Order: sequence, then structure tokens, then C-alpha cells
Amino acid sequence: MLNQKSSTVTPLFAKLFPSSRFQSIECQIIDKSDLSHGSLNQTSIKILNWNIAKNNHNANWQKDFLWIVEKYAPDIIFLQEVRLCSKDRHMGQISDMNWNFAPNFVDTYKHTYFGVLTAAKSKCIARESMVSIHSEPITKTPKISLLSEYSLSSIHNLLTINTHMINFVNLSKFKAQIQELESRIALHQGPIILSGDFNTWNYSRWYLLNQMTDKLGLIKAAFSPQDNNKIKRFLLSPPLDYIFYRGLTEKPSFAQVIDHISSSDHKPMVVEFSCC
Repeated sequence: MLNQKSSTVTPLFAKLFPSSRFQSIECQIIDKSDLSHGSLNQTSIKILNWNIAKNNHNANWQKDFLWIVEKYAPDIIFLQEVRLCSKDRHMGQISDMNWNFAPNFVDTYKHTYFGVLTAAKSKCIARESMVSIHSEPITKTPKISLLSEYSLSSIHNLLTINTHMINFVNLSKFKAQIQELESRIALHQGPIILSGDFNTWNYSRWYLLNQMTDKLGLIKAAFSPQDNNKIKRFLLSPPLDYIFYRGLTEKPSFAQVIDHISSSDHKPMVVEFSCC
């Protein structure tokens, strides 16, 4: 499934990223779902989206995260670039929530998984990981999306997609991951939240993302112009991080990009929805 084509690397990169160190992982999910929470509250579903830049073992990040959780009380948390020890597989910062973690590779030197994590106050009733068919250069690792489904009403379930899009590759490989996501999301008839780091660092990537979301009837969560300018960018590029939704109603007064946080180069985004 993974692209095995090799490229020439400098001796320095070969030392830093030997082929034996980073190993890709396909379609594995690690979860903790022993808490018997019921359905999500239809009148208020608070969302946190954040690329934490592999800093969840850092004391400053843990302090920031605790402050966000206490202040905004998110019902669903989408994190990208999460580190998880491959031996104990423990996430103490979210011990009071159910969570699913989808790794895209393991660092065999440090016994550490890296991937995306979705946590919720409700128990996940179905989950699935999607590994990109292409890999990033140097480390030769793919990107990952985690689909998690939650009970929301007697009619429809809420499908959430936590994604980290492929980086450092040509447009056709980015498009391939977009098309994979589109095909899978199109199968769901109920409400949807698509959230993550989309690596839309140029307008060609941004256009492909907007094509997909328009086709699926997904709406981009709205922030004030001031907050929108705080979202992570690459130079003068479009934003990299987004929250999209369908079949829900956004509460604009809650939407915020938290800019005083410094434990990641991405800023946390919080949004509140209802399905009433």
C-alpha cells in the first residue's frame, strides 16, 4: 500500500533518519473506551482542534492543555502529532474521556508512536483509520486520518474525521489523499465534523480542499477576522488548520483561536455546535 520508491538523501539525513528507525503502521487503532458515557448533548457540542507538534510530554504543553480543558470544557478533542509510548500506551492528560489514537508510524529508537488522537465525553460506537497511499520523503512515512462515530440522536450518528494531510510532496499525492477522504466521507448520511491540519500551504492545495468540502456540503467553521489571522500559516499561505461541519449549527459567540498558547507552533481552535 505504501510507496516504496526511495530517494537520494544526504549522509546527514541518512544518519538522522535511518530506514530502520521509522516504521510505517497501517490501519491500527489504540483506544481507551472503558468509560460508559452516553450520547453527546445535542444542544451543545464543544470542539477543540489542535496540532500539538509532538509536545504532549512537555510540562508547558500539559499546563496549556489543562487550562484549555478547564476553561472551554470540550466534548470532543481532535489532536494531531500526538506522541504515545508504544509500551504503556497511556494518555494521562485525558483520563476522564474515551479516546482513540491512530498512529501512522513508530520511532523504534524511542519506542514512541506518532499519530492523531480523538477524545470524547461520549463512547465511540465505530472507528476506522485511513493511511495515505503515499509517503512523505526522508522519513518514508504516510499520513493518517481517524474516523470516529458517536451516538447523537435516534436517527443519525455523528461522524468525526481527525486528519493530518500529507506534506512535502507534489500536488497529485496531496490530491490522492483528498480523494480517499472524499470517497469515505460521502458514505455517511448524517452530521459530520471534519477537523485537523490540512497542510494547505499553497493555493493549489487550498483549492482542492475547498472543492472536496463544497462537494460534500461541508461548511467551514467561522472565526472573527482577528482570530482567523491567528491560525497557523506558512508565510502568506492560506490557513493550515480547519474545522468543517455538516448537519449542525455553529454558535459563533464561542468560536475562538487561542493565541497566547506557546507550547505548539499551531494555535488551538475551539468551536461550539448544536444539532437543534
